Amino acid sequence: MKVGLAVPCFIDSFFPEVGIATLELLERLGVDVTYPAGQTCCGQPMANSGFNGASRGTEANFARLFAGFDAVVMPSASCVNHIRKHLDAIPQDEGVRQLRANTYELVEFLHDVLCVREFPWAEFPHRVGLHNSCTALRSLHHANTSEIEEKPFSKPLDLLAGVRGIRFVEPLRADECCGFGGTFSVNEDAVSGRMGLDKVRDHAAAGADYIVSADTSCLMHQQGCARRAGMPLRFIHIAQILNGASA
Repeated sequence: MKVGLAVPCFIDSFFPEVGIATLELLERLGVDVTYPAGQTCCGQPMANSGFNGASRGTEANFARLFAGFDAVVMPSASCVNHIRKHLDAIPQDEGVRQLRANTYELVEFLHDVLCVREFPWAEFPHRVGLHNSCTALRSLHHANTSEIEEKPFSKPLDLLAGVRGIRFVEPLRADECCGFGGTFSVNEDAVSGRMGLDKVRDHAAAGADYIVSADTSCLMHQQGCARRAGMPLRFIHIAQILNGASA
């Protein structure tokens, strides 16, 4: 399987270590992975703000760079959701349709496609609280949600269970939004900030040393809330733990 790695623009700019960990992890697992040069944005910010036409250039660039791969993997649920469901500012030829169908978020690619459950090189001896973003839960179905009666499951926890020494703690409102929501955190900053504070307080009360997530955007927001409140919580992307980060 020939895989293209797409690193979201905000990760490339602010959290390059997450992109590097994703690449290294896929290579550890024997994946034939390529990082195409010339990546920019997938177009999600413009489309989410109601300016779908403004995303045409970035969407066309994305489609051109990732044409021909068997799968495209991204460490971001919201970007993957945009590619799958909203990459429609450009002509929908066969190549674009295949790209949309074959783009995966990292957790689901590891869990559902590679079916990996063990990470023998990884050890993380800390108490960890898991945060699933709203898009990861309700669009990509990383785990069950409290509003739907279904058998409990969690793809991120299935993966993290293969890491030595890790201990899980659960907040009272595990699937509650952290308040980031992309442009919501800009347009409704006071509400967003309070939601983030509630989230990190919930994790801290459960005894978490770290909050781990598959979405760096949520981690970025919660980290800011925790710092402003003087809370010693630490934050880490799931790719970093699975790749062998110890702290």
